[in-house]
Amino acid sequence: MRHTDLQLDWLRAFVAVVDAGTLSGAAPLIHRSQSAVSMQLKKLEDAVGRPVLLRGPRHLELTPTGAELLGYARRLLELHDETLAALHGPRIAGRVRLGVPDDYAERYLTPVLRSFASRHAGVEIVLDCEQSTSLIPRVQRGEIDLALVSRDRPTRGTLLFHEPLVWVGAPQHEAWRREPLPIAVYEAASLARRDALAALAAQRRAWRVVYDSSSLAGQLAAVDSGIAVAVLTRCSVPAHLQVLGERHGLPPLPSMEVAALRSKASRGSRAVDALEQQMLQTLRALPA
Repeated sequence: MRHTDLQLDWLRAFVAVVDAGTLSGAAPLIHRSQSAVSMQLKKLEDAVGRPVLLRGPRHLELTPTGAELLGYARRLLELHDETLAALHGPRIAGRVRLGVPDDYAERYLTPVLRSFASRHAGVEIVLDCEQSTSLIPRVQRGEIDLALVSRDRPTRGTLLFHEPLVWVGAPQHEAWRREPLPIAVYEAASLARRDALAALAAQRRAWRVVYDSSSLAGQLAAVDSGIAVAVLTRCSVPAHLQVLGERHGLPPLPSMEVAALRSKASRGSRAVDALEQQMLQTLRALPA
C-alpha cells in the first residue's frame, strides 16, 4: 500500500543526503545509520511514487521529481523547526561576527549555517572570509566572536577534524614536471605554505615561487593557467583540477587541524553559544 503522507523523518533524510552528497555523509547529520537513511529514502520514494535521487557509482543526482520536492522539503523542515523553537523557551536574538577561510566556507560552513538559520532566524550573522593567520589574532582581540580556523598550535580552540593538504595541478599543463618546480603559495605566515616548503626541502626538490596570493581564487587561477602547482586543502579542490602525489614526484603533506575558536569577549552571548554548539555538533559528525 502506497503512503499518502510525507513524514518529516523521510524529508529530513532526503535533504541531508542532498546536502552531504552521499548516504554515508548524511548519516551523522541526522544521527542515523547509513542503512536507516537508505530506508528513509525508499519510504519517501514509495510515497511519492517516483525516484527522487539517481544513485551513481560516485555521487547522487536529483531527479526532476526530487528537484521539485527539495524546495518544499526545506520549507516544511524549516517551519517545523521554527515551531519547536517558538514553543520551547525564549527566542534567541543578537549578532554574531563569524570568521572562516575561503577554502572551508562552502564545504563546512554551509551545513552549519543551514541548520542554524532554521532554528535561530532572529540571529544576524556577519561573515568575514580571511586566512586563519588573520582570523586568529582578530578573535583574540575580540573583533570576531567565533571562527573556523586551521590551528597553529595544539591548544588553539576546540579541535573538530583533520583536513588533508594536497598538491594540485592542471592536467593539461603538467607543471609538476618542470625543474625547478613552479609553485603558487599563500602569504608568508600561511601554515599550508610552511608545510609545503618543508616537504620540498625534505625531498631536496628544487622549487621557485612564481605566484604569491592570500586568496583561494588567486591560487586556483595560477593552477588553471598552468604556471604553477599549489598546495590546497582537499575540500577546496575543484573537480577539473588534478590531485597530485608521489607518483608525480611530489612529497607527502600533513593534514591541517581544523578548530572552532571563540573570543573571550563573546562569553555570555546566547547567540554565539548557539552558533558554537551548532558548529561543534555539525562538524564533529563529519565522516573521516
